[in-house]
Amino acid sequence: MDNPKKTAIVLGATGLVGELLLELLLQDQRYHKVIVFSRRDFPVQHPKLEKIIGDLLDLQTFSERFKADEVHCCVGTTKAKTPDRSMYKKIDYGIPVQAAELCRINGIPTFIVISAMGANHESSIFYNKVKGEMEREVLQLGIRKTHILQPSLIGGERKEKRPGELFFKKLMNAIDFLMIGPLRHYKTIAPESIAKAILWLANNPYEKERITSEQLKTLAENGTS
Repeated sequence: MDNPKKTAIVLGATGLVGELLLELLLQDQRYHKVIVFSRRDFPVQHPKLEKIIGDLLDLQTFSERFKADEVHCCVGTTKAKTPDRSMYKKIDYGIPVQAAELCRINGIPTFIVISAMGANHESSIFYNKVKGEMEREVLQLGIRKTHILQPSLIGGERKEKRPGELFFKKLMNAIDFLMIGPLRHYKTIAPESIAKAILWLANNPYEKERITSEQLKTLAENGTS
């Protein structure tokens, strides 16, 4: 007997990784529905796609509709885009933690969230500390299958203009070949690799909770690490 097809929730489907992940999920025959929670509408249309538009900072209001087999949280901002630290924390800490809490409440067994390399709740760097605090809170909720992705700088061009980030990406791409040995963990990673790794993780057993950039690349390429 065939396994029943799954429903996936995606947060951050208009972002660099989320957009690619959404495309993969819509094409994958293992899924019969993909629910996207978004603060604004977006042009993608598909028979499998359900859009729920609203305030992601208050996900609890969507509790009755937040039901699926897995949740993929690709939400994130940057210092340049969100210079206000209070708002930055509401996005990069608040949204993932609320989503994970809803997973626990509604019995959703799989939660995958994009964090960042250097995340550490004891860090003196605000942005690393926020990511680390998010990771700690998510893991404490005890969702059965939790994966926290810690990519290095994500390559690719975003829709919105971020000149400083674009310059740094070009610089990193130029020196990636120098990143060998311990430095290999700092190589840029393609958003396609992250999206493919997420899809693989959602559909295969994997023991690691925190997953590095190098491990993500390996999972995207051949599904083992």
